[in-house]
Amino acid sequence: QVHLVESGGGLVQPGGSLRLSCAAPGTILRINDMGWYRQAPGKSRELVATISWLGRTNYADSVKGRFTISRDNAKNTVYLQMNSLSPEDTAVYYCNAFISTWFWGQGTQVTVSS
Repeated sequence: QVHLVESGGGLVQPGGSLRLSCAAPGTILRINDMGWYRQAPGKSRELVATISWLGRTNYADSVKGRFTISRDNAKNTVYLQMNSLSPEDTAVYYCNAFISTWFWGQGTQVTVSS
């Protein structure tokens, strides 16, 4: 079992920014794809963004131009920079990582409200 540790969630006003982090154990030599998903109350979990080992990225249309996913392979960490946040971005955000199979973090709450 691989334990992914997320951080950076919280309460922010509309138009504000947050940066999420997700770290995997340093003993892992290589993590292939990593990504962020989110689940709003009463809705299914949805893709936010993914990034490959080589840095190829993919974004949901709803976050393009506002969110940026990045990773530090030396630290086994993936980041999600979220700008121009709106109440529609309120959700629990989950990171995942593909090593030999998919592993998920425990989730971090992001609330956008005035």
